[in-house]
Amino acid sequence: MSISLSHPTPSDLAPLFEPLSIRGLTIPNRLIMAPMTRSFCPDNVPGPDVVGYYERRVEGGTGLLITEAIGTDHPASVGDTGLGEENLPLFDGQRTIDAWAKVVDAVHARGGHIVPQLWHQGPMRMPDGKAPAFSPSGLYGDPSKAAEYYIDKAQIISSAPMPVPTDEEIADVVAGFGRAARDAVAAGFDGLALHGAHGYLIDAFLWGETNRRPAPWGGDAVARTRFAVEVVKACRAAIGEDRPLIFRFSQWKQQDFRAKLAETPAELEAILGPIADAGVDLFDASVRYFNTPAFPEHGDLSLAGWAKKLTGKLTGAVGGIGLIKGKYDTDNAISEASNNLGLLLRRFEAGEFDVASVGRAILQDPQWVRKARNGEPLPAFDPASVSVLT
Repeated sequence: MSISLSHPTPSDLAPLFEPLSIRGLTIPNRLIMAPMTRSFCPDNVPGPDVVGYYERRVEGGTGLLITEAIGTDHPASVGDTGLGEENLPLFDGQRTIDAWAKVVDAVHARGGHIVPQLWHQGPMRMPDGKAPAFSPSGLYGDPSKAAEYYIDKAQIISSAPMPVPTDEEIADVVAGFGRAARDAVAAGFDGLALHGAHGYLIDAFLWGETNRRPAPWGGDAVARTRFAVEVVKACRAAIGEDRPLIFRFSQWKQQDFRAKLAETPAELEAILGPIADAGVDLFDASVRYFNTPAFPEHGDLSLAGWAKKLTGKLTGAVGGIGLIKGKYDTDNAISEASNNLGLLLRRFEAGEFDVASVGRAILQDPQWVRKARNGEPLPAFDPASVSVLT
């Protein structure tokens, strides 16, 4: 039966609504909520409004929720977002465990599943008078290569002092990820996700532009995976063998949208292989538009498709699902709706990936998954209309 790429029917989309088991967790469908930082956690903890935010997305039919990025207890983990808001969540002890437990309990009460995304902003952190930003070699990257959307922010960040951390300080950051993972288990989360993309700390260790260290934390592309590997191992030890561990990676960086983590499939395999072996269950391949071939000279396969082919792990596609443009393709980030689920389904049924992460579309409308399933019109995205109450 032929599937319309521009107007898929609800029956066409049925494969996206089949369950999937990821280690010890089974989710009801393949459409998951991507992690999206919103800066709505005063004093670094979620309140009742955040509880409601996640509840509504379960009620809207989303198969798995991945939270906004949550920092560890390291002093440089999170800071000013550059938007005048410092209300970023943390895992740093019982008060944060208790706050997130209320979110988890509410999601579970509605039959949903939720995992937290852990991050450390690394060099992508605005100077805020607290601990200096943390980067493998004390480097931000070349601010002249940042996209126009980020150019002013890049100039500020790159001029801020970033001392070169010692091996011992790096090891302590790794341990902090493990402590945060234990907090996530204590709060009742169903698994864990790690932010290893977009120029943040884990990615900064993977990228040769920001990691110019010698061994043991630097060197060639494989040697540069050590930080990511140790973080994954620490988190796996903390969450046990039953909960899934998701790892987000990307080619592009906020410091340089044209940067590439790997120039060839072989280079990508060398990087993802050790990380996969450390305990990852699913690679979340972040691109600006999900339908873009990762290595055009090697065929039409997407980044998620290559990750699955090279590692044998489950993978997820993300980037512009339900919208016409990628997040940074317009200055104002407004995007018209696009029912590109036909294109998504074509790659999904070809076996390129196992889940699809939907970001802005679900941020805009908590009922987006239900509407997509029923063939209803999909909304455009306008960031001006998104609030904590959405």
